[in-house]
Amino acid sequence: MPQPTTVVLIGSAYPLRGGLATYNERLIREYIRLGSSASIVTFSLQYPSLLFPGKTQYSTDPAPLGIPIQVKLNSVNPLNWLSVGNEIKKARPDLVIVKYWMPFMAPCFGTVCRLIRKNRHSRVVSVIDNIIPHEKRPGDRLLSSFFVNSVDGFVAMSHSVMEDLVSFDKKKPKLYCPHPLYDNFGDAISKQEARKNLGLDPSSRYALFFGFIRDYKGLDLLLEAFGTEALRNSGIKLLVAGEFYCDPAPYHEIIKRHGLGDTVIMSNDFIPDSKVVNYFCSADVIVQPYKSATQSGVTQIAYHFDKPMIITDVGGLAEFVPHEQVGFVVKPDKQAIASAILEFYTSGREAEFSANAAVEKQKYSWKRMVEAINAAMGGDQGPGTRDQGPGNREQGTGNR
Repeated sequence: MPQPTTVVLIGSAYPLRGGLATYNERLIREYIRLGSSASIVTFSLQYPSLLFPGKTQYSTDPAPLGIPIQVKLNSVNPLNWLSVGNEIKKARPDLVIVKYWMPFMAPCFGTVCRLIRKNRHSRVVSVIDNIIPHEKRPGDRLLSSFFVNSVDGFVAMSHSVMEDLVSFDKKKPKLYCPHPLYDNFGDAISKQEARKNLGLDPSSRYALFFGFIRDYKGLDLLLEAFGTEALRNSGIKLLVAGEFYCDPAPYHEIIKRHGLGDTVIMSNDFIPDSKVVNYFCSADVIVQPYKSATQSGVTQIAYHFDKPMIITDVGGLAEFVPHEQVGFVVKPDKQAIASAILEFYTSGREAEFSANAAVEKQKYSWKRMVEAINAAMGGDQGPGTRDQGPGNREQGTGNR
């Protein structure tokens, strides 16, 4: 499929913050680099304040340079959906990209996309984070079906999402392309400099849990792992960097129950992009103890900084972290997590895993994602993996 001349992405972007905005801005920057006229239509209201679990939805960083962003979409106002949909329909972009991550957005996105496609020119492709959410609610499948029926093609970033997607639609183009590398957080710095910037002991050993804290991400499992006798007495510290999107009380109770006050360092404000480098470069290993998952942007930040990882074998995570090459893949169990952390430090394989990560990350390019999206516009197989249903799964890069 040729490179589209005009591209509009509908989804989160500045002045909103978080991984969705970071992803969308980086994707559109790649389209611009490759010669397209590309822009983003983002939300004037993404979540009503009553539904937003964090402290603020807005970034404190400067606006990204060189990316046209229009702030105009209201996720809960049907009249606004009609206005925005008709405006994009009349503009007739070659390609419209929608980043879909939760059923709450289905009425808004589905309505806008239906209107756009009435111009019989624009092709609508959705990059799917999750089609079945981690935290399920009644009506999720009905809402996601409404959205699925409004677009022309899909790109899934893990095989588990691809399999979920096939349960909604078996005819439209579906391509697999792994989550690209997050390469927008600056160059790596030394551990000594990073720890100095955070006021950490330069001689200690630090494992990092990073990102918004939700129940499915398994921070409780990781804290319980640090509460096991062997790990509690190891001198290894845990750095938790991310804002709570759930009740923090149970997590603090685990820390108190196991006497981990001097072991666990909680940094629970939102981490702006400019500070991400300090947390990843301070750490020896990144731990993702998820109870369920599809893919994770944290993995791609870790790859950017050549960091070893310990992940749980849930959803699509293991597709991206080869076991005993860039880290360890373990069961979502406190003992298994504790054993992997201890093995990481006693085996002395940090340099080996880091060197392997520097090689493995070459697979995760934004150009490849652009090619997959372009292929999904017209149903060409392209560089991704065309899915023919769960019975004919092809293995993507990085599978264990």
